[in-house]
Amino acid sequence: MKKLMLLLIAVATGITTTSCNNDSTAKNYPYTVRMTDAPGPYEKVNIDLQAVEVKGSTGQTVTLNTTAGIYDLLELSNGVNRLIATSTLFDAKVSQIRLILGPNNTVVVGGITYPLSTPSAEQSGLKLLVNQTLEADIQNEIMIDFDANVSVIETGNGTYKLKPVLRTVVTAISGNIIGSITPIGMFATVSATSSAGVVYSSNVNNLGFFQISGIPPGTYTFTVTPLLPLLPATRTEVIVSAGVSTNVGVIAL
Repeated sequence: MKKLMLLLIAVATGITTTSCNNDSTAKNYPYTVRMTDAPGPYEKVNIDLQAVEVKGSTGQTVTLNTTAGIYDLLELSNGVNRLIATSTLFDAKVSQIRLILGPNNTVVVGGITYPLSTPSAEQSGLKLLVNQTLEADIQNEIMIDFDANVSVIETGNGTYKLKPVLRTVVTAISGNIIGSITPIGMFATVSATSSAGVVYSSNVNNLGFFQISGIPPGTYTFTVTPLLPLLPATRTEVIVSAGVSTNVGVIAL
């Protein structure tokens, strides 16, 4: 009888252990990373993307399924974006995203292709600190805004350096400002300034269109700044809502 009782206890313990090891409450967090850019005064800005990694709340690094290759950032402007990585995570927190770049980064100026030196990116990657909480069993997404306009630095003697300026945009909790200018074909910057003085900016493309993406909901002062001798044009009380593109229409300069 004692042996039978010990056997039953052992079986019950085994069942309990198996149940704990196969926790049916474990959650999945589908995750995608997209990339976009603000237009800049170059013909092409090519980056050699090799891998995308994320770090969770425990500090563990996960390499996502990355679509590696050469990306021309200037093709990803005014609302255009590209899916660069996807995976299913098992941590509800993302604390850091890292882009690993290869050596084949270039900029095209005046029809001439110049190499872009990126020593820090090749060694340790481009790191972005985020504080994103994911939802289980739905598609979670984040967008990386890679500002080529200020990320490429001319160092002299026909040499250029990539000093990336990036920010992350959680599309579900931010909005956009879109519109156009007339006459078209001129270079101009656009900016949205919050009441706290935080500025979000982009450039007008060669067709006169612009989009400032990833703006937190709120009320902004919107400004178009063309090259002199033209003067800036400003609109106040521009309201931005989450998940919505606010169209300010055609701005005549």
